[in-house]
Amino acid sequence: MWVRAVISLRRLRALFSQSRPPQLVGIYVAEHAGARMQGLEAAEALVGRGLVGDRYATDAGHWRATDRCEITLISAEDLLRSERRTGLKLQQGAHRRNLVVAGLRQSELRGARLRIGEVELGWHRIRPPCGYLDQIAGRGMANALGRHAGHCFRVVASGRLQLGDRVELWRPEG
Repeated sequence: MWVRAVISLRRLRALFSQSRPPQLVGIYVAEHAGARMQGLEAAEALVGRGLVGDRYATDAGHWRATDRCEITLISAEDLLRSERRTGLKLQQGAHRRNLVVAGLRQSELRGARLRIGEVELGWHRIRPPCGYLDQIAGRGMANALGRHAGHCFRVVASGRLQLGDRVELWRPEG
């Protein structure tokens, strides 16, 4: 059974003020395109699909075939920066990304592999915001995220991930 989880801006600031290894601080899924993002404490990721129960894994999302992402990820630091800049609330899944990670800069993610819990992810591409985000999450959301809208990752190894899992980053050789 999935348990909803919500992380507050205050909790994110507390996480950043401490020197910790990168960790997973948010997990969100939406059953279909336009559905409200639901916060989870844990989720299963499947190779070639994404997170169980999410629109990307069930092909019920809003995208073109060339635009598909298995899992979307954004840094908590980028969310806070965008929120400060615009005043828009980007927490509780309003950003429409699956995973929120604290302690990693966006620049570190390009071309990287991540291990979160039992799951291994491979970087696929940058995930720019689109106009559809404004229709679903509110006017100005796409602009608020701007260049810091996150990344698409492919699931390389299936498994379970949960809030608080350490995030390990490395670069594949070759």
